[in-house]
Amino acid sequence: MKILIIEDEEELAKGIATYLCEQQYLCEFANSLHDALDKIQLFQYDCILLDIGLPDGNGLRLLEELKKDNKQDGVIIISAKNAVDDKIAGLQLGADDYLTKPFHLSELAARIYSLMRRKQFNNSNVVSVNEIQIDLLAKTVLANNNPVILTKKEFDLLMFFIGNKNRVISKSTLAEHLSGDIADMLDNHDFVYAHVKNLKKKLQDAGAYPYIKTVYGTGYKWEHQSDIST
Repeated sequence: MKILIIEDEEELAKGIATYLCEQQYLCEFANSLHDALDKIQLFQYDCILLDIGLPDGNGLRLLEELKKDNKQDGVIIISAKNAVDDKIAGLQLGADDYLTKPFHLSELAARIYSLMRRKQFNNSNVVSVNEIQIDLLAKTVLANNNPVILTKKEFDLLMFFIGNKNRVISKSTLAEHLSGDIADMLDNHDFVYAHVKNLKKKLQDAGAYPYIKTVYGTGYKWEHQSDIST
């Protein structure tokens, strides 16, 4: 996943990038409106983290350009401004979410994940991956029409895997996703192995294909070539 960080505070931008790169995201930078406008013309991004208060102009102009060009890059506004008018203007221009500084990096990561889920799954309440059907609102899962009873963490894990199909996900990233900030306080990641093992067993017992593969020494991958349908 490629993320564009539009932020003129260098230390904050580096901190965000370091955190997201550890989760295997590819991050690029723009520290001015001019630089950001050039980048969105040349490249497409899965997610844009947009600071409104840039030194050479209002970041809302970038939203106007995306809308004019009918580009579908996801946008999360990150700004020190907490004015309701700025938030409304950004959302009306097509921003997907709004996060006010200061914020926890784990919360930003959760917002990015939520954004990707909405965009990847076309805002549908039901996601189908071949023989697996997932109701996002009811949080229920069927495999070959057989109910798969999952815990909350197992369900979250399933959605995280599907949203990152064919991408190797490290154990530390899964630990962060499952436990948030307290992941760094844990002695090991044995609980990740336990949750993945339980999820794999429940899906396979219901007749699902063994999509979750272990990448030894690294983590896990949802290995599947077909597109997700909704």
